[in-house]
Amino acid sequence: MTTTQDRFPMIQRAPVDLTQLYETDETAWLDAMSELIRQGWFDSLDYSHLGEYLSDMANRDRKEVKSRMATRMAHLLKWKLQPDNRSGSWKATIYEQQSQLADDAAKGVLRNYADEVLQETYRRAGRQAAAETELPEKSFPAECPFTVEQLLENDFFPERKNELTSDQ
Repeated sequence: MTTTQDRFPMIQRAPVDLTQLYETDETAWLDAMSELIRQGWFDSLDYSHLGEYLSDMANRDRKEVKSRMATRMAHLLKWKLQPDNRSGSWKATIYEQQSQLADDAAKGVLRNYADEVLQETYRRAGRQAAAETELPEKSFPAECPFTVEQLLENDFFPERKNELTSDQ
């Protein structure tokens, strides 16, 4: 395919102001960064915004892991403490959160992060479960009754009373 620049080599593409592009169209900025890297033009990269963008991505990933963990734990708590209210919707949410969590945090840095924030995230899950069930927060174990391994396990459901105790 012949481009305008091929047909008229005297026409040069105007240089792109990467800072302005970052501020106005992040996706176009990402495309530009990708193209510069593919071409090996590393001295043309917008390093300050690239660093900011990568840091933001890492923060989004960590936030996503915490959110998935909290939602999965809240539904597991509801599953255990309100067996008469179990529904296909709860089960689907439990499976979906596990699947997404496994995709995000099965290994590597985010897996280590999941271990670090387990107890903190459990407190959030307990508040969420208490609000949704209208049970007092003290109805739930004070310490997280789950391990990250259980949260990553596809078929983990706390069916028996001893599966939801804080002495694991």
